[in-house]
Amino acid sequence: MVESISPKDTHREFLFLDELQQLANTKCESEVVKKASLFSVLTGLRFSDINTLEWSELRGSAGNRYIQFSTDKTGSAEFLPFSDQAYALLEEKGNGKVFQGLKYYLVDTVLPDWLKEAGIDKHITFHCFRHTFATLQLVLGTDIVTVSKLLGHRDIKTTMIYVKIVDKLKRDASHRIKLNISGEWLLVA
Repeated sequence: MVESISPKDTHREFLFLDELQQLANTKCESEVVKKASLFSVLTGLRFSDINTLEWSELRGSAGNRYIQFSTDKTGSAEFLPFSDQAYALLEEKGNGKVFQGLKYYLVDTVLPDWLKEAGIDKHITFHCFRHTFATLQLVLGTDIVTVSKLLGHRDIKTTMIYVKIVDKLKRDASHRIKLNISGEWLLVA
């Protein structure tokens, strides 16, 4: 019997909701990078899927929008509901690619300055927007099975890494209330 190699746990960097709002409110040198990044946060899509996303794959109407596509990574057919807010980020509907002119080298050059301008001191890559989507979904109460399906994971074990992040956030929060020597409760940020 051959044993499988377990993947090593790695740190998944993500943005908190307030940091994400800061970033959204900050001017970016490239509109296509900003829109693609925020679209990733609102949908959980990978760069490769956003970069190849075609207008013909966007379906539905207000309140009932979805993307019908095949993922570049796994080749699996996906049906991904997405919000009207995510749709509002897009230009007027056209033909071909949704994010015309999006290149990874552009993301690499623009993203660090955009984050700095927003006052965010974290090493955020484009893929961290997918981590942000997953983490915030769990923090805001979406169940793990739904998050797994939204991310297009074939195995829920892949999604479980985000539960560890949420557990750490809960653990950190549990240590914020401190008892003062005088017996008064203090809220420590």
